[in-house]
Amino acid sequence: MSYSQFTLATIEKTFHLTIVETVALFANMPLLLSSPLLNEILSYNVPLALANNTEKARSEMIITPILIELKRQLPNQISLFSGAEFNVDEETGLIGYCDFIISYSPEQLFVKAPVVMLVEAKNENIKNGLGQCIAEMIAAQLFNQREQNSITTIYGVVTTGTNWKFLRLIDHQVEIDLKEYYLSEIDQILGILKTGIQI
Repeated sequence: MSYSQFTLATIEKTFHLTIVETVALFANMPLLLSSPLLNEILSYNVPLALANNTEKARSEMIITPILIELKRQLPNQISLFSGAEFNVDEETGLIGYCDFIISYSPEQLFVKAPVVMLVEAKNENIKNGLGQCIAEMIAAQLFNQREQNSITTIYGVVTTGTNWKFLRLIDHQVEIDLKEYYLSEIDQILGILKTGIQI
């Protein structure tokens, strides 16, 4: 088993989680203003990505520029990994490749302190990506415990590039924000990501 094989139902049962659904859980987080550069990149890239209508196009043209913007605005605070292998516990299926990992460490050569796990929604279906995202969040939690990192909360994101859904894992409780955030709310998306990183 690997991250991508988990559904919301199987992850809840396997790891004895409590799942709490909340509307607008992250709606009041402070904004992080996007730069004119990101706005220019997205205004050009988004129509191109939507015309291509592939996961790869959305990843490269929309998601990656947003995450690079976050890294640029938080210099020497985070590292960003794309398509990284993150094998934490083979016995429970917490293995595989992660679409994106944001680590609370400037170390870019290896994952040191994962804090945000981001999953690209397959077939533009955010709900189907929740199980995979939570599995990656549990792996990050376990990794941090083993490494004695003082990170008590793991954030998760499932996104199509244009729609963003945020989650939070504390102990054995997963909170899922039922609200989806859109690119028109890019400052809010960046703000939630920044809040998740700055423990």
